[in-house]
Amino acid sequence: MLNFKNLSLRRSTRELLHNVNCTIHQGQKVGVTGANGTGKSSLFALIRNELHADAGDFSLPPKTIIAYVAQEVSAVDAEAIEYVMDGDIEMRALEKQIVLAEQDNAGERLANLYMQMESIDGYRARSRAAILMHGLGFSTAQETNSVRSFSGGWRMRLNLAQALMCRSDLLLLDEPTNHLDLEAVIWLEDWLRNYSGTLLLISHDRDFLDKITTHIAHIEQNELTIYTGNYTAFEVRRAEKLANQQAAYEKQQREVAHMQSFITRFKAKATKARQAQSRVKALERMELIAQAHVDSPFDFEFRTPDKMPSMLLKLDKAAAGYDGKPLLNDLDMLINAGDRIGLLGHNGAGKSTLIKLLAGELVIQQGERTDAKDLTIGYFAQHQLEQLDGEASPLLHLQRLDAGATEKDLRNFLGGFAFVGDAALSAVAPMSGGEKARLVLALLVFQKPNLLLLDEPTNHLDLEMRHALSVALQDYVGAMVIVSHDRHLLRTVTDTLLLVDAGKVTPFDGDLDDYRQWVKESLKEQTISGKSQAGSQTNKKQLRQNAAENRKQLKPMRNKLKAIEKKIDKFNLEQEQIQIELADNTMYEEKNKPRLKKLLEQQIAVAQKLAEVEEDWLSISEEIEKL
Repeated sequence: MLNFKNLSLRRSTRELLHNVNCTIHQGQKVGVTGANGTGKSSLFALIRNELHADAGDFSLPPKTIIAYVAQEVSAVDAEAIEYVMDGDIEMRALEKQIVLAEQDNAGERLANLYMQMESIDGYRARSRAAILMHGLGFSTAQETNSVRSFSGGWRMRLNLAQALMCRSDLLLLDEPTNHLDLEAVIWLEDWLRNYSGTLLLISHDRDFLDKITTHIAHIEQNELTIYTGNYTAFEVRRAEKLANQQAAYEKQQREVAHMQSFITRFKAKATKARQAQSRVKALERMELIAQAHVDSPFDFEFRTPDKMPSMLLKLDKAAAGYDGKPLLNDLDMLINAGDRIGLLGHNGAGKSTLIKLLAGELVIQQGERTDAKDLTIGYFAQHQLEQLDGEASPLLHLQRLDAGATEKDLRNFLGGFAFVGDAALSAVAPMSGGEKARLVLALLVFQKPNLLLLDEPTNHLDLEMRHALSVALQDYVGAMVIVSHDRHLLRTVTDTLLLVDAGKVTPFDGDLDDYRQWVKESLKEQTISGKSQAGSQTNKKQLRQNAAENRKQLKPMRNKLKAIEKKIDKFNLEQEQIQIELADNTMYEEKNKPRLKKLLEQQIAVAQKLAEVEEDWLSISEEIEKL
């Protein structure tokens, strides 16, 4: 469908793509990846005919309908749902023709137009728009609000809904998850998987790419190469290539050691068996992931806090909210050194409110708050990007924090965040959102906090920086509380998940796959509630009862799974002990042959038992997934 032949593309004097030859076929879902500045967005501009090739050819079938997300939204007075419906250009054109035909009393023309409207499902346009808006986090009441009444982030959601409303042949999405929360990301994921057209997707969300893409188009060194499979498959293939580069070896080994250290610490917690098993599955490919990022420009670690009290912060029967009205009530929360907490919950449930309360930006409305004497908070939020001094350089920002530090040390530190050479001395104002986010993180890391509070830290960060942040957080010795729609980050750096819902903060019993199911059940509940306001309370009660019954049915299977996980841990331990004995050179002496024979027999037996219980684990996991 999209054909590139000997194509070269420049922006100003810089060549982005050179002699590209490839084809993207109808129905493929392609993730477009590459470092910032390699030409991903320029490739989209080429496809939309906003840029022209400097050499070679690009072509796509005539009359191809292309949908994309506009980067700006005019502050118009139109109703939000009407604005979304404008995305169906053909439906809107038919509406105008029908009005004219009605004015002319042209019966035969009207009949044909009505048939055309029916064939494109035009009479359900408002319903389709409402479904899109609801999936992206808008309430029913907000459908008729004017576009002007929404903030910038919510207007971007309206733009996304408008693009999805278009019955397109080709959909171009450039970082669609940047302004979404985790619930909206999960919904969009499912929508895109069912999209029947061709999709080109630029995203720095590893899990999002993995769930959707069938191919990866990677831009590197002016070349565009298409790989079959999702992002994980691409990383494996790229890792195999880069693993052969000797210069990368030491850095790769160091990152793997960070990851393995974190896993070892995590698995030691018996109460975290389910999350531990999920983490082990996610980290089976960690070594290859590390290899795939060995040439990353980012390399930093969190500095050890000067002091680390065992108890950092405590909330007792606390309430927090705005304008005297509590959004969260009866908060009982204890944060100890080493705690790694991820916050889950619908948009507007109060995740950011809780983070602000912990950061001290919100005053507690009732209850008590106790801070450790030596508590040092590192708080990251999006509004801090705009609070940077636009006239100051990254180096000057650091010098203001530590006037006694040498310029060499500060520049070396900034180099880990890819502020090298002139970039460390340039003014902040013209920087991109990603560069500003990196600088805010650098300033936070530099101050050696013992409690990290991170509210959507990966917005604007590319895949390489997200990977570096994940590695650094895994090795961080302090406590952290994180809100993020990046599930890979949550999965690899948190131990505990808390659910913020209905004004309460409670432990979430499960992992991110369970949360995905919880979100879907909640959306079903809201949809049914919206369809029948009269019986909404009954419906909600019934749905809760059904969900409780499902959990009741699943509980014995989950218990069985936990029992199997204990067996897996036991057999893994036995294997390690056997391997330790076999590593002893004296074991191969003549006098120790009987013991050696017995050890080898035990090794085979334990391996067989481990294979059997792992098979049981997979079987039960699949049954749970089906339910």
